[in-house]
This record gives sequence, C-alpha cells and structure tokens, in this order.
Amino acid sequence: MDRFALIGSDIGHSESPELFRKAYGGRWKYDLIDEKDFDKALSIFTEGPYKAANVTSPFKTDAAAAADWKSAEVTACGAANILMKEDGILKAFNSDFLAISRLLSVYEGNVSVIGFGGAGKAAAAAAADAGRRVRIFHHDEIEDPVEDEIIIYTLPCAVPGYRNLQARVLIESNYKDPVCTDLDGVQWYVPGKDWLLAQAVTGYPLMTGEQTEF
Repeated sequence: MDRFALIGSDIGHSESPELFRKAYGGRWKYDLIDEKDFDKALSIFTEGPYKAANVTSPFKTDAAAAADWKSAEVTACGAANILMKEDGILKAFNSDFLAISRLLSVYEGNVSVIGFGGAGKAAAAAAADAGRRVRIFHHDEIEDPVEDEIIIYTLPCAVPGYRNLQARVLIESNYKDPVCTDLDGVQWYVPGKDWLLAQAVTGYPLMTGEQTEF
C-alpha cells in the first residue's frame, strides 16, 4: 500500500495530514517526518516505505537541491514542496507555484511578493510566469509603505511595516497564525487556507496518481 508524508521542522500543527485524509477518505497513511536536520528527514523518507512527501519550511530549497530530477516549476524558483521516488530517482515538484498560478488566474494586476524563502520564490516565479510585473521585498524592506494591485505575503510572522501594506488583493501563505487579516489598506484578503487548498488540489493528484475528493 502506498504511504505518504510531510517533511518539515516543528510541524505538529500542520493541517496537511487531515486535508490528505479528507481528500482520499483515509485510504492511505500520511505521516509527519518532523526533524530539525534535513538530511536526517530525507534519509527517513528515502529509506522508508514512502512513495511521495510534501515538504514544508524550512526545507523547500534543500529539497530542490537534493533531487535528481526537477520539474520546470522547481527549476524556475529553486524550491520544492513535493518529493517523489520513482524507479530509484528522487523527483522534485512545486505545488506552491501551481497554487499561486491557480489563485492569480482569478485576479488581474501586477504583484509584489513579501518574503523570499521557499514560498516567496515560488510565488515570484509563478507571477512572472503568468506575465505579471513582479517586485520582491525581503522582511526588512517594508517599513516604507508597499502598494500594489496584488501583494503576496509569505512571511511566517508580522514584521515592521506590515500594517502599511496597501493592495486591492492580498494573498497570505500562513494559515496557522495569519497576520494580514485586517489591514486597512487591503480591499480583498485571500487566506492561507485557500493557498493550502490550492496546493492540495494541484499537488495531491501528482503524488497519488488520483484526483482528490474535494
């Protein structure tokens, strides 16, 4: 029987196992590989009974570097959030990229990405691939107001200046502890759970070979 997992550090709060269970009616086992060291986590995955794994913070760039084969999305953004084993080859994919592409298809406009970790890199690459003008701001670069048609906030916490963000649409990646839910300068807020669901809809079928039940 196929088995799946989530690789990350301090991931006991993750909703991915429950989302996976709902997507497939609990037919497959989905474990947490919760490790502070990526090499150890990767070894558990590669040597274990797993077919594929989601990868979350802080290991998305490590996952891309470790792969023998990378999808076009991974090559574009230098980060991976899905690893799959196939005929002895470790393959990397990025459903963050696919999720942002899906979300951006609903909204027109240029994009500013706040944060440049794994999620930020994927968001910037997806926006550029969609033909949008993209600006990137690191966590310490938004004390002066940032204004754009669409802002994608990928930081895991509040940073100085975040309340000055101004956008017609703000998409936030953090679903556990969101910080942008009530910003005065935002007309339309897209929560992290929408991002998570878009990841699942695009990523889980890739991992399992079957469509989800969402």
